[in-house]
Amino acid sequence: MTDVPPDDLPRYRLLTGKDDAAFCRRVSEALSLGYQLYGSPAATFNGEHVVVAQAVLWPEYK
Repeated sequence: MTDVPPDDLPRYRLLTGKDDAAFCRRVSEALSLGYQLYGSPAATFNGEHVVVAQAVLWPEYK
């Protein structure tokens, strides 16, 4: 693993979206790239469906 994320992605990402399988796949993909979960997930209801957010952080190597 390198000190920088692949494909010019940022070190910190906040993934958001409808709470569905597609969102879970996006989080899983970030984890498989080497990102780590950062903090707890958040959820809210927008009147139509649940919207979730999960921060991920690229680990620092020193």
